[in-house]
Amino acid sequence: MTFWNLFGGGDGARLQGMLDVYRQQNRPGSLTSATFAWGNPYYTKVSLATLGNKPPDVAVAHSTRATILAQAGLLEPITDELLALGGFSSSDFTTSVFDAGKVGDVAYTIPLDTHPYVLFFNSDVCGQAGLLDGDGKLVQIVGQQAFEDALTAIAGVTGGAAWAASNVGDTSGSWRLFQTLYWQMDGATDFLGDDGQQLTVNEDLAIATMEFIGGLAAKGLLTPTVDYAGAGTQLFTGKVGFQTQGEWEITTAQSIEGLTFGMAPIPQVFDVPAAQADSHTFIIPKMERTDEQRQLAMGFVKSMLDQSLSWAEGGHVPAYIPTLTSPEFAALEPQADYAAAAEIAKYDPPGWYSGSGSNFENVVGSQIGLVQQQLASPQEAMAAIKSQLNTYLDTPSPVA
Repeated sequence: MTFWNLFGGGDGARLQGMLDVYRQQNRPGSLTSATFAWGNPYYTKVSLATLGNKPPDVAVAHSTRATILAQAGLLEPITDELLALGGFSSSDFTTSVFDAGKVGDVAYTIPLDTHPYVLFFNSDVCGQAGLLDGDGKLVQIVGQQAFEDALTAIAGVTGGAAWAASNVGDTSGSWRLFQTLYWQMDGATDFLGDDGQQLTVNEDLAIATMEFIGGLAAKGLLTPTVDYAGAGTQLFTGKVGFQTQGEWEITTAQSIEGLTFGMAPIPQVFDVPAAQADSHTFIIPKMERTDEQRQLAMGFVKSMLDQSLSWAEGGHVPAYIPTLTSPEFAALEPQADYAAAAEIAKYDPPGWYSGSGSNFENVVGSQIGLVQQQLASPQEAMAAIKSQLNTYLDTPSPVA
């Protein structure tokens, strides 16, 4: 069995443990695994290997990138018959997550998780700000005024900013923040339409979202300039009370000695709850396979799904229902406290240049970051986004 993935850091270490379990379940030398650089380099590697008829038996892909590979004819359809070889079916997965891996009515992914953008909070700081209940959980915060009041209370404790959101060298992070808040507004539409050939964003709401982000930074409540690691450090050291980030950073937070923290879905600041998200999935790159090879691939996937609780310990919300609904996951904290964020997930818009770590996120996220840094107005950022996306909008999809 050959398996390719793109997991580093805490995810990578946790995955290695899961792979070791698979090796123990099978004969010595039963698995060859390779890890490649996250983002475009990885997906290029998978594409070229498949075109050269030398792909791995199973690979990992973000749901938002797998559909592009499928449109290019590089993936095997995930049929009920194929899933049955592993002893499971499509009904064993959260419906919305499984459907996110479809092109038309055909599924191309087997989801492992949902990984939403969530809220981390420093318990000591938020406790002093009066934002925790008797169980140490974050009190419910609904509405723009309530959210700003909470930030103001935190700032009264820190003497500085209240909320850290990375925007330096982290265009994906800036996009996740925008996508979350934008979709909380009534009337929001996909940023892209017609599989990335049209700009369909509600520009008024997009500008309003950026005005909100830039306005909080101007008031000193949101960090105007901070990189990925620095945002976490600000939360860990009590310089802020809130940090928004992908839930996978739970592993980092748990490693900080003396830190008491919690996690929750990002508050509903505007009209409806929403959270940017993607899913890690298993894909079967297209190549000639024997029935034995298909059985082997599905057996490997089943082993990984059976270990979903171990994966959830790293922060991700299980997509495999037997794990998601298990008493063991319900007892897992703070994971169970933000698991509902998977139910309000908003994936990146479909497009050949969109998805996690994509050119789309780089273009849009960089401009949102400039607004947060007070280096561009929302109107200037929107104009720059439209100008820079024109190259992609005017280019026929190479995978159509």
